[in-house]
Amino acid sequence: MTEATRASGTVHWIGAGLSTGSGLAATCDAATRVRLWHRTEERAERSLAARGLTGRAEPHAYTLPALTAELAPGDIVVSMLPAPEHAPLLAACVARGAHFACSSYVSDAVLEQVPAADQAGVVVLTECGLDPGIDHLFAHSLVARAQQAIGADTAASYSLTSYCGGIPAVPNDFRYRFSWAPAGVLGALRSPARYVEGGAVTTAVRPWEATRPHEIDAETFEVYPNRDSVPFLDQYGLPEAWKPGTFVRGTLRLDGWLRAWDAVFEELKAGDDRRIAALAQELAAAYPTTEADRDRVVLAVSLEVRGGPGPGEVWSGRYLLDLEGTADESAMARCVSRTLALGVRHILDGTLPAGLSRAAGTAERSETWLAELAQDGVDFTFRAG
Repeated sequence: MTEATRASGTVHWIGAGLSTGSGLAATCDAATRVRLWHRTEERAERSLAARGLTGRAEPHAYTLPALTAELAPGDIVVSMLPAPEHAPLLAACVARGAHFACSSYVSDAVLEQVPAADQAGVVVLTECGLDPGIDHLFAHSLVARAQQAIGADTAASYSLTSYCGGIPAVPNDFRYRFSWAPAGVLGALRSPARYVEGGAVTTAVRPWEATRPHEIDAETFEVYPNRDSVPFLDQYGLPEAWKPGTFVRGTLRLDGWLRAWDAVFEELKAGDDRRIAALAQELAAAYPTTEADRDRVVLAVSLEVRGGPGPGEVWSGRYLLDLEGTADESAMARCVSRTLALGVRHILDGTLPAGLSRAAGTAERSETWLAELAQDGVDFTFRAG
């Protein structure tokens, strides 16, 4: 494993949209120098002023060539840009010996550059937000706790579910408000989901058709599978001796969401791309998140393992994060940006290796990060049994 290039202390934070919350201020506390890159220098200045950070970070107008010209070995680039823009950014980082961090899933275009990044001593920190991000930390912790109780070599079966949703703190008739690109929300619903159910790999071509009730502390939600859960069996380090009965990573919505979105699903089933693009604009206009609205983030990760030396031995544990936004910061922005800022701190202190990291990546490091997140104001609870 190549040793990571020592961090220079300079952080380039790119983008100041809805997910950039108090993590930017935390980064200003940790770094020697912070540059905020936005569409224009004026917008960057306004964003800093709105967050009380004038004078603590330097405003810059973002273009990839402009950023690349400023990069030095050991600098850290934090991308809050859409996922398709990460690969060109990473290429610039690798060429300049700068580290890279984002909250998005690893794309194939990013993955292709990991060997070169590793060789160059560049840290590539990904999936370091809420979901993906905090969900990974919860899962690693649960698996480690279960292994300690049951034993990694003991034959067992298990159920692991991880559900996350950004929902209105005050429910509306539509059971949802759009706080990010509506086309992305609809696009995700049109993508098949793969997961394990009844011990077998299952595919939901239309994920919403697999929606089911899910109770959390006497409150009923609706959940459905999202993306491809199967690769996370390896990522979470589940023992080979344990067999999955259920393994699903999915999306959480308010009770009544499935019924409220019935007309939307009919449009998605018709599959007319132009109509769906127009529908995304109509929904964004009809159900926006305004300054008066408060969001709520719910992330529930649960693991139950059945096996062990005793007959009918069962170990179960659950992490729950349930936060509401405030007038100063949305819950989503707090969770995403604080987790990302924590990752940046660990690039700065040299505790992340060169090459690819998905959030903390190990049980030991996840426990450390969870303790630090709690200190940073991201509250959650753990319950066993």
